[in-house]
Amino acid sequence: MCRIVGAPRTLLPLLAALLQASVEASGEIALCKTGFPEDVYSAVLSQDVHEGQPLLNVKFSNCNGKRKVQYESSEPADFKVDEDGMVYAVRSFPLSSEHAKFLIYAQDKETQEKWQVAVKLSLKSTLPEDSVKIRSDRDKNLSLRYSVTGPGADQPPTGIFIINPISGQLSVTKPLDRELIARFHLRAHAVDINGNQVENPIDIVINVIDMNDNRPEFLHQVWNGTVPEGSKPGTYVMTVTAIDADDPNALNGMLRYRILSQAPSTPSPNMFTINNETGDIITVAAGLDREKVQQYTLIIQATDMEGNPTYGLSNTATAVITVTDVNDNPPEFTAMTFYGEVPENRVDVIVANLTVTDKDQPHTPAWNAAYRISGGDPTGRFAIQTDPNSNDGLVTVVKPIDFETNRMFVLTVAAENQVPLAKGIQHPPQSTATVSVTVIDVNENPYFAPNPKIIRQEEGLHAGTMLTTFTAQDPDRYMQQNIRYTKLSDPANWLKIDPVNGQITTIAVLDRESPNVKNNIYNATFLASDNGIPPMSGTGTLQIYLLDINDNAPQVLPQEAETCETPDPNSINITALDYDIDPNAGPFAFDLPLSPVTIKRNWTITRLNGDFAQLNLKIKFLEAGIYEVPIIITDSGNPPKSNISILRVKVCQCDSNGDCTDVDRIVGAGLGTGAIIAILLCIIILLILVLMFVVWMKRRDKERQAKQLLIDPEDDVRDNILKYDEEGGGEEDQDYDLSQLQQPDTVEPDAIKPVGIRRLDERPIHAEPQYPVRSAAPHPGDIGDFINEGLKAADNDPTAPPYDSLLVFDYEGSGSTAGSLSSLNSSSSGGEQDYDYLNDWGPRFKKLADMYGGGDD
Repeated sequence: MCRIVGAPRTLLPLLAALLQASVEASGEIALCKTGFPEDVYSAVLSQDVHEGQPLLNVKFSNCNGKRKVQYESSEPADFKVDEDGMVYAVRSFPLSSEHAKFLIYAQDKETQEKWQVAVKLSLKSTLPEDSVKIRSDRDKNLSLRYSVTGPGADQPPTGIFIINPISGQLSVTKPLDRELIARFHLRAHAVDINGNQVENPIDIVINVIDMNDNRPEFLHQVWNGTVPEGSKPGTYVMTVTAIDADDPNALNGMLRYRILSQAPSTPSPNMFTINNETGDIITVAAGLDREKVQQYTLIIQATDMEGNPTYGLSNTATAVITVTDVNDNPPEFTAMTFYGEVPENRVDVIVANLTVTDKDQPHTPAWNAAYRISGGDPTGRFAIQTDPNSNDGLVTVVKPIDFETNRMFVLTVAAENQVPLAKGIQHPPQSTATVSVTVIDVNENPYFAPNPKIIRQEEGLHAGTMLTTFTAQDPDRYMQQNIRYTKLSDPANWLKIDPVNGQITTIAVLDRESPNVKNNIYNATFLASDNGIPPMSGTGTLQIYLLDINDNAPQVLPQEAETCETPDPNSINITALDYDIDPNAGPFAFDLPLSPVTIKRNWTITRLNGDFAQLNLKIKFLEAGIYEVPIIITDSGNPPKSNISILRVKVCQCDSNGDCTDVDRIVGAGLGTGAIIAILLCIIILLILVLMFVVWMKRRDKERQAKQLLIDPEDDVRDNILKYDEEGGGEEDQDYDLSQLQQPDTVEPDAIKPVGIRRLDERPIHAEPQYPVRSAAPHPGDIGDFINEGLKAADNDPTAPPYDSLLVFDYEGSGSTAGSLSSLNSSSSGGEQDYDYLNDWGPRFKKLADMYGGGDD
């Protein structure tokens, strides 16, 4: 049987010591922070501590260098601290868990301010360390070899545990960390020297005992919470949480919370408390007032080992608690009475600015003020709006105020918050004040009453008739002012107004049938102006309802008509047009005059009703033509009015339907001059469009033909003759007879010129040859033939100039040894010229000498 034997009693302390990190004594800290720079100082020592042995240095960090600090130890019988912070052993003793941790205190000698720091001592590890030993009962007879397998031995993490193959001693080679691996499960094997298994494998379970090597860590370094002001004791604020990587079921992982400090410490240094197990922060005292303290800062400490200050590890975090506002302060007016003034008849004018104070948080419902008018404004002429930025009340006029009616207002106003006051507040919910508003008198517009003014008058009143008096009133009763009147609008210019008393008189006859009268009403506008400062004016409208009189005679309608040569099959229906209205219009009476006698002989008229009559031919046949038929029409006025109105009747030949068939029907039917002119204009425009289209078509054909040529006609030298003027003679002909000069293209008989005067290069007088004529649009392939034919004709032309030059000069005199220059390029006379003399003319003629004096070259 294989078993574990001889497990030393020091295994557990050894395993615990293996968990500690080898931390050397800490030196001085560079960060400038008054107090101990470290929360915990650690030192690794051997098993025995000797008297006077220096252990570590916990030197105090003194930023300003002025503090005088005195050190003390929480275990003065075992440890002491010198003035330089060095910790010494007071006596000799073996290091055990009893001395594993103690505190060092530092106290300012002047201010008595005190700091503390923890010191942690641990045993120096001597690895590898034996743990257990495996032995088989058969090792007496056989030579056995031991081995272990599993995580921590031959599996990752490998090499933590090793075993002596001969003795079976299991050893630990590396420090163990419970937070990484809390348990190791190994298997031990025993084999002979041939590798044969002699025992069944046994399980070895190693539980790593937790040591307090991890300090608590807060989830957040800064925690934020809120609490309403005025909260009662016991009000929940917030919860802070810290975690510890050590075993939560052991003391090493059991945390406790406490509040180290509170700032500010008013009204009580202990305004809050914390549940030491859950981390819940609650209020413990009354008196939270946001207007006095808006924020509290708490330093929270979490300590493991159930909060043991000696052996537990600690960490701190900050809790910031903001005191939120509640409506515990009503608005208060800064004055009991406010004053303002406003001109009369003005609206949307700020009269007064009401100011209040409120200690609550600005721009919140507990701070925003709402104003209302509680008295002094029964007609609702004022309103108060709140300025959202300043919280002031703006007293505004919303309805016009008349100075003559009210000269002053005394308003009672109240201010309160948008939300009600919190319960238990011993303040009135609102504040009241008075507003004295003075109304300023201003010059107002005169006004007509009534406006408009309506009068009834018969039309036909003669000029100079007084119609009415139209006057205005001045609302400014306390101002002595005069009003004058003027005419502002009189479309027909029928009226005038007296500037002083406002009497309106006619200056023309009133006519109801005027186009300026609408629905029997004539409108005229007048202006009333006072002499105030500044002067003001008002307008008034006079409406004259004109009563109709029978002043218009009726007229026939229509004024033109047509009928057939025979009485059948149609007749003419007519009516009357009268600009008067009932009872001065219809019913009408229609009749034919007695003269001329042909009227009643040819025509007859029959009344159909009060407004219509019918005109018919009385004879059996009336020759076609235009006839003017006078008709007597009488209205029903009192007295009645009659009028002889002419009806133009076209008599024409008719078809079976009674429609005119004459050619003149268009004219007779009323086709006027305007219609005929319009028809003619349309015809002319149409002709212009046709002409423009033809011109455009011709231009397009020319462009098409031009594109077919290989040579642009403008570039064709045969179509361009450059004509130059003549020049005088050379140096040898300065004394010549000007009368002998002639144009080269002038035809002159040979008999007129004396012998020897004719130039050698003058065009001879012969009949003109017939050159070939180029086609208007030649085919591109015919260009070569055309050029060749033209060249042949030019070579056989006896009148062609031999000089081949477009510059023609007149006679320059005889005896020149140079001869004529016109034949330099002549193909026919080149061989007869001798150019050797050019070499004698100097360097300027050297080029010509080289070109023409070289013989065959």
